[in-house]
Amino acid sequence: MLKRVVLLVLDSCGIGELPDAAEYGDEGSNTIVNIAKAVGGLKLPHLEKLGLGKIDKILGVSNDYPTIGNYGKMAELSVGKDSTAGHWEMMGLVLKKPLPVYPKGFPQNLLGDFEQQIGSKTLGNYAASGTEIIEKLGPKHMETGYPIVYTSADSVFQTAAHEEIIPVERLYEICKIARKLLTGEHSVGRVIARPFIGKPGSFKRTANRKDFSLEPLKETILDQLKAKNFKVVGIGKIEDLFGGRGITDSCHTVDNQDGVKKTLQALKRNDYGLYFATLVDFDTLWGHRNDPIGFASGLQQFDSLLPEISEHLKEDDLLIMTADHGCDPTTPSTDHSREYVPLLVYGKKLKSNMDLGIRKTFADIGATIAEIFGLKGTGIGESFLKQIL
Repeated sequence: MLKRVVLLVLDSCGIGELPDAAEYGDEGSNTIVNIAKAVGGLKLPHLEKLGLGKIDKILGVSNDYPTIGNYGKMAELSVGKDSTAGHWEMMGLVLKKPLPVYPKGFPQNLLGDFEQQIGSKTLGNYAASGTEIIEKLGPKHMETGYPIVYTSADSVFQTAAHEEIIPVERLYEICKIARKLLTGEHSVGRVIARPFIGKPGSFKRTANRKDFSLEPLKETILDQLKAKNFKVVGIGKIEDLFGGRGITDSCHTVDNQDGVKKTLQALKRNDYGLYFATLVDFDTLWGHRNDPIGFASGLQQFDSLLPEISEHLKEDDLLIMTADHGCDPTTPSTDHSREYVPLLVYGKKLKSNMDLGIRKTFADIGATIAEIFGLKGTGIGESFLKQIL
């Protein structure tokens, strides 16, 4: 019987527009396929062996031989296209109402309460790219000491500050204040601390980012695993996305390579349960910055690490790789895109070359985990365990 599930989320690596993509302004989005076209083909030999090329036609990725993995793609049932909704849905919680967004900035009464509680005025309060807004407002921030507040197309309240002006721990305190304020109709998915360093003209965001997420609105598979005394190891921003709920062990990461490194370190343990990691560079460094060349390089770098991941898998481990949404860097938009996500499933004792089809929801992952560990589940999703055993 399977004893450990290793779930790797390649943040933003979507694979084709969903039927309702037009409602989100995402017609034509196909993150991995369009990147391959943009760079003249991708070399992903290990993802190819797992079945990536059989999900869609990807330039440079073959699909004409039996794979060692099982493959399919999943649609998102939740409304929206953000990380919180995507990760929650994987764990059996579907959002039927979108989390609030603020394309014109936050209401003045809300911002006024925030400023009063932190004892400072703020700068910004509009939707913007994180790198652009610190370049524009960073000098004034350094002059006044006022934190920069901004948002995006996602349900986020972001606060940026230079680490020498507002120390990181103080920035975290400010974000905790915002998190407590942002309730009810203003329950945004995430409050994000965005520290940066440098001088005007050469500011750089640091790895001290921290997300303060809305707690899941209902019980998730993580809660059920923890209640049954299984380990739930969150790697990267998993703890943040679930507001700490259902997590038994957590470690944050600085980049994709560090995420893989810490996943491998965690896998040296023998604890039964879920090892849940998100690799965010695809999203933050390349997707949102419309950088298909960087995105392609990141995919190929990750692919080169797969043999080492495989070496750390035990005979009774299950490896699942997927994404939480798309973020097509070849389209004019710099926001997430409403896409299917890939589903690649591998285990040394499992069947191989099985087509898992088009799954109706990301929650099929949670349903599969529930069946493996004898949990009651959340009533959402359909397990694919019998197809692969």
